[in-house]
Amino acid sequence: MNSTSTYPLVSIVTVNYNHSDVTCEMLQSLSRITYPNIEIIVIDNGSPDDNPEIIKERFPNVILIFNPINLGFAGANNYGIQHSKGDYILLLNNDTEVDPGFLEPLVRKMESDQSIGAVSPKIRYYYKPDTIQYAGMTNINTYTVRSRAIGFREKDKGQYDKDGIAAYAHGAAMMTSRKVLHEIGLMSMAFFLYYEELDWGFRLRKAGYKIFYVHNSIIFHKESVSTGKMSPLKIYYLNRSRLLYFRRNVNGYKLIIGILFQMFISIPKNSLHYLITGKFDLLRAYLKAVLWHVKNLFNKDLYGHPYLIK
Repeated sequence: MNSTSTYPLVSIVTVNYNHSDVTCEMLQSLSRITYPNIEIIVIDNGSPDDNPEIIKERFPNVILIFNPINLGFAGANNYGIQHSKGDYILLLNNDTEVDPGFLEPLVRKMESDQSIGAVSPKIRYYYKPDTIQYAGMTNINTYTVRSRAIGFREKDKGQYDKDGIAAYAHGAAMMTSRKVLHEIGLMSMAFFLYYEELDWGFRLRKAGYKIFYVHNSIIFHKESVSTGKMSPLKIYYLNRSRLLYFRRNVNGYKLIIGILFQMFISIPKNSLHYLITGKFDLLRAYLKAVLWHVKNLFNKDLYGHPYLIK
């Protein structure tokens, strides 16, 4: 982006839940970026064991909004988007820190082609800064309901130093435009945690838009600060949301085959793994996720999504 370029307003939306200290570290990294036209919106998601007021004390220019209850990842981000003013909206996890020049390449990519609906940067691990977490993503397999992050856990030797089309953006750092959000809507709040950005990305591609990985935009991800690396909470929502993505986006014979695969292969295999390894708390969380779908088998509210109202 050269000196004669304009800098459209970018709204950076992030969610805080019980980790104001981590959020402040992320905001400190944002204070060093070179892009000159941003607003930052922090949604505190009903934190029960935190003092989010320190965010406003340390960063008075931040827009801090308090949710009285935990609306989940999608609900809190959607709420932040509704309060945003930017031409572009960047959803950024609070457990990230950014390279000072990370924002210009994302905006430049979005501005270069009106058919691009979303972009994500190269994501490296914060505690292993030479190791890649995301350099694009493959399509989700309609039977296993799993995808693969390109470059995952590889040392960054420049092998992904080229922009490329990705099947999905990464929820830790995902930029889109207000125009796109008006057209296709916001993330479904039925997910609460996990897969909501993948569901949104699938809807984006169905509408004819492309998603790009942008190689020269870099952030560092601390990962799973709020949910734990392999906690019962994470197991529950990850598996509940995986099956919900399947229900919302798979149809016809693939739906039938996928249901059979889950019933006779995936669910028994995962349950047996937790049983044999003695991880009974994870087994209970996993079975609770499966039973949630049995209880909500005919719940039509799971198939909609909210829209941007301004």
